Amino acid sequence: MLFGKEHVERYQATDGAEGHEWQGTTAALLTTKGRRSGKEHTTPLIYQKYGDDYLLVASKGGADNPPEWYLNLEANPEVGFQVLGDRFRARARTATPEEKPDMWQVMAAAWPDYNEYTKKTDREIPVVVIERV
Repeated sequence: MLFGKEHVERYQATDGAEGHEWQGTTAALLTTKGRRSGKEHTTPLIYQKYGDDYLLVASKGGADNPPEWYLNLEANPEVGFQVLGDRFRARARTATPEEKPDMWQVMAAAWPDYNEYTKKTDREIPVVVIERV
């Protein structure tokens, strides 16, 4: 099973032939610019297609602090995104309160543990919308 840096490297090298299917769901690669370092960081994340957009969940397993990639995209919403061999520039935003319930259901259907993560923290776990530019 692939994790972290190895997951990113195999995904990039094979255009997702290795790494897109992951633990019964699908993964994409998100590239953000570090809010302090300015360096690019690529993270494999569970995603789902939503109309013309893509969805991610900034859960960090239900931790009280959001994941670093989410803090990075809050500082700079211009991101890179890769689904299989499709690499593109995108803009990331947090789903609005009106959008989130339906989007959450889509993501929880892909990874049911998201519902459990909400029980571990008082933090509002965001759904992130990736919009191709």
